[in-house]
Amino acid sequence: MQIDSQKAGRKKGTPAARQRGAVVSIETRITILRHQKIILDTALAELYGVPVKRLNEQVNRNRERFPSDFMFQLTPRENKCLKSQFATSKIGRGGRRSLPYAFTEHGAIMAATVLNSERAVKMSVFVVRAFVRLREMLANNKELSERIGELEKHLESHDGAIREIVGVIKSLMNPPPKGRSKIGFALPAARAG
Repeated sequence: MQIDSQKAGRKKGTPAARQRGAVVSIETRITILRHQKIILDTALAELYGVPVKRLNEQVNRNRERFPSDFMFQLTPRENKCLKSQFATSKIGRGGRRSLPYAFTEHGAIMAATVLNSERAVKMSVFVVRAFVRLREMLANNKELSERIGELEKHLESHDGAIREIVGVIKSLMNPPPKGRSKIGFALPAARAG
């Protein structure tokens, strides 16, 4: 995703709108793996405007800056699962010879500092904003699901009360039949005389 300065100048919209667009574009590259939000080295290298090989070289040269909570290498199984989500080249056609790295939010920022390029520094701001926005969205979804759960509990308790009220109303609308009076004349009993 290289941004040509002439093309960027011709884009319509406010700078804030363009920034939101960049953040949304980055959000699509962030996925959840091992219960963490991560971005793969291929996407990060593209955002920072460097080849994946250069990114990984710099990471390996500065390994002490990338603890396991900043970056980890995918397992073969994780890599296979993610292939369906991200476009990758086929084995035997110039594909990767090593498993990809996954960077957390902090790892993505640290990668920008070890690359030390102007573009990497600028793009790291958008990466942070994308991670923060996703964190807020997940928090909002969690809060929403908790509220829905509370409503369901209330509805369950109210359902029983509502059924009782409906039963009483039905019984009032259809009162039970009273004893029927006989049709015709009743003759007075004959007096014996």
